[in-house]
Amino acid sequence: DWMQCFQVAWKRHSVFYDTKCPTPSPNSPLPPNTHPYDSAFFGLPPQPPPTLIYYNSLAPKTCGEICGFRIHGQNVPFEAVVLDKSTGEGVIRAKDKLDCELQKEHTFTIQAYDCGEGPDGANMKKSHKATVHIQVNDINEYSPVFKEKSYKATVIEGKKYDSILKVEAVDADCSFQFSQICNYEIVTPDVPFTVDKDGFIKNTEKLSYGKERMYKLTVTAYDCGKNRASEDVLVKISVKPTCKPSWQGFNKRIEYEPGTGSLALFPSMHLETCDEPITSIRANVELETNHIGKGCDRDTYSEKSLHKLCGASSGTVELLPAPSSSANWTVGLPTDNGHDSDQVFEFNGTQAIKVPDGMVSTSLKEPFTISVWMRHGPGAHEKETILCNSDKTEMNRHHYSLYVHNCRLILLLRQDPSEAENYKPAEFHWKLDQACDKEWHHYVLNVEFPSVSLFVDGTTFEPFLVTEDYPLHSSKIETQLTIGACWQGKLFNTLKEPQFSCGNARMAQFFRGNLAGLMIRSGKLENKKVIDCLYTCKEGLDVQLPEEVASAVKVEFNPNQSSLTVEGDDIDAFDKVMQHISYLNSRQFPTPGIRHLRISTTVKCFNEESCVTVPDAEGYVMVLQPEEPKISLSGIDHFARSAAEFESQEGVTLFPELRIVSTITREVEADTESEAAEGADDDPTVQETVVSEEIMHNLDTCEVTVVGDELDGEHESLEVDMTQLQQHGLEMSSSNLGLVISGVNTMANYEQVLHLIRYKNWHTEALFDRKFKLVCSELNGRYISNDFKVEVNVIHTANPVEHANNAMVQPNFINPVHHASVDLSGHNLVNAHQASVVPSAATIVIVVCVSFLVFMIILGVFRIRAAHQRTMRDQESGKENEMDWDDSALTITVNPMEVKTHARKRQNCFFS
Repeated sequence: DWMQCFQVAWKRHSVFYDTKCPTPSPNSPLPPNTHPYDSAFFGLPPQPPPTLIYYNSLAPKTCGEICGFRIHGQNVPFEAVVLDKSTGEGVIRAKDKLDCELQKEHTFTIQAYDCGEGPDGANMKKSHKATVHIQVNDINEYSPVFKEKSYKATVIEGKKYDSILKVEAVDADCSFQFSQICNYEIVTPDVPFTVDKDGFIKNTEKLSYGKERMYKLTVTAYDCGKNRASEDVLVKISVKPTCKPSWQGFNKRIEYEPGTGSLALFPSMHLETCDEPITSIRANVELETNHIGKGCDRDTYSEKSLHKLCGASSGTVELLPAPSSSANWTVGLPTDNGHDSDQVFEFNGTQAIKVPDGMVSTSLKEPFTISVWMRHGPGAHEKETILCNSDKTEMNRHHYSLYVHNCRLILLLRQDPSEAENYKPAEFHWKLDQACDKEWHHYVLNVEFPSVSLFVDGTTFEPFLVTEDYPLHSSKIETQLTIGACWQGKLFNTLKEPQFSCGNARMAQFFRGNLAGLMIRSGKLENKKVIDCLYTCKEGLDVQLPEEVASAVKVEFNPNQSSLTVEGDDIDAFDKVMQHISYLNSRQFPTPGIRHLRISTTVKCFNEESCVTVPDAEGYVMVLQPEEPKISLSGIDHFARSAAEFESQEGVTLFPELRIVSTITREVEADTESEAAEGADDDPTVQETVVSEEIMHNLDTCEVTVVGDELDGEHESLEVDMTQLQQHGLEMSSSNLGLVISGVNTMANYEQVLHLIRYKNWHTEALFDRKFKLVCSELNGRYISNDFKVEVNVIHTANPVEHANNAMVQPNFINPVHHASVDLSGHNLVNAHQASVVPSAATIVIVVCVSFLVFMIILGVFRIRAAHQRTMRDQESGKENEMDWDDSALTITVNPMEVKTHARKRQNCFFS
């Protein structure tokens, strides 16, 4: 075998000599442009195609021809083709268009091979591998694109900024020349801003918040190939007034929907300190509720019911109850007339009331408690009496009284005569700011002689002065308990304050202010837990501290949670705590209206002085009107019982099937799809529909009253099972007008108790019916049910022989049967015993009369129809002048006296 020496090289119009070959014999270059070739593909200027030069280095032997080239590499987008087999010249060309942005450079190896021996190309020889590097040149095909769709910034007026914000664009071209952004430009004319080549925007003059609050700029970009951005970008620059420390993000109006639990008051609020070096912050959040009820939103049940709910034992006497049939001594007092919140009584210095005798039987030798809600302002220097027990006649001795004098609360407690007439504590004085601040406060006096303890809004106060006096002299004079003034049993004119005569007595030492919930509990002492329960508000502020800031911030509440204080030194932690402060009202039906909010803030710097002044932030919580419940009473409203049942020991049950249901009406969004399916003619403006939903809540009073004459205690009464009543924790009071069941309990329990009410009457001879009215209410009359009226008829039994004497006809199919009662069908009359019906003579007369009347009507209709048929036949036969008897206008006359008689007989049937 002989050796051949190959060397392949790319040259342009030159000859390569292989010095390793013994006899170099170069071949001449190919003529220019012999083969088409795009030299610009390789990034070179246009010139003749490259030359593939083949050398035979084994002279004198003749080298073989080059048949092809092979490219080695994966996914190489090039191919090599032979141009001249004898010279070995070839060309590398791209298979498809190249993209510089996808790949800037390509590297691969190439190898040549000869044609081999013989026709089948056996013993084909290959050259060594050569490495090829190809670089793809870029063209400026892409335009700049901004990274953001828009840009926003905020500046403070009166300042010139070195940089407000930076805009930035990018170019997708692969080369440095075409991918670089060389220039930015503000397109919007006449704006006080400029932008540099790096995209930084700054103002050219000081901005004024009063002149312009926001600037809108359009900015474009250019690459170094002078291509402009495909889309310009919008830049918004807001101008803020000069920085002033304040609370930011605070909504002044906050709406609270009842029943939604806690509501965050400041979810987006933060404190702006204008970059001052802050060392500590203290904020006080105050919720003003003094105008709601008695200082805040509380349950508006009667004071007696509230005592029970708070766990106080029985024995409580309510001296200022809401006016009712059983407690009418407060009818003449002016009230706030508000059912949404507590009902309070106003005393203007001329009004007072007398408590009926027997309401309070307090022995001063035993412990007792006085509690009252009072709102009182600075008044005159005279005594102003809250409660007074004095001589009814002859003398003016005050046995015990509670009054205000010069902003002092004083309890007078004179002891009854005793064996040893020594000085004993008689007057207890407390000097209180609360007694004259025109705000509601809750006062509880625990009297366990000789000591008296006072609680004001749950806080204990000790008397600063206790004076002594002799016990009262023994006498048989009765006493009079009054509220709002003292009863003067003896006339004399030495008092300067107004005195009003009433017969031979008068009132003096009038109170000026508001009172509510005046109670006396004999023989019992209020414990602190009960007092706190009575005073606690149902609304207030709340905060749930996040764990990450719980240790960095301190939070303190006042007793009724209407105010809280937040202290800390970390602004971010402080803001988080403020954002978690919430308002909560736990009442099912809260009092609607405005609760004002105020945030007072103190900020200190490193020198421990107030370096920043933060103005108070003010707003209000609007508690929306709750959906008012509609309490509905239903059942059997008309029935009859035999006289024997009324006279029996059990009596007659008045409300055997009573049902109490409460519903609320809601407005909900209508289902637009269903409305569209029903038809296109419906009014498209109707977006809401009203639905009724049943709810559960408590009741606190149900009152049964007699309609018509009052109850005669000698032969009739209303009764209820007291054992069942006490088991449900309810109380009953009765009078000749009816009875009242009171106490906070569920509607279901009230139903059970009302089912037990029975009416008895021991003198039913002259009684034919009795009517009663039932009304139930919730929250001390805030929500009142419908008037459910029941009519009870008395069925009087009679001897069947007497009825037979008056009967016109006695049918054979009626068998007289003796029964104690008669079921009157058709009149909703209910009888617990099944009885056969015994028709009376009046009933038979009525049946005969009605049958005769129906017969006459049918006869008249028949004759009218017959006359009409004859008229038609006469017209057809032409007999117009023939005279016939006209009976088409048959007249039936009924004697009205007979009708009245029948009606009277029918009415008498109900009681026969």
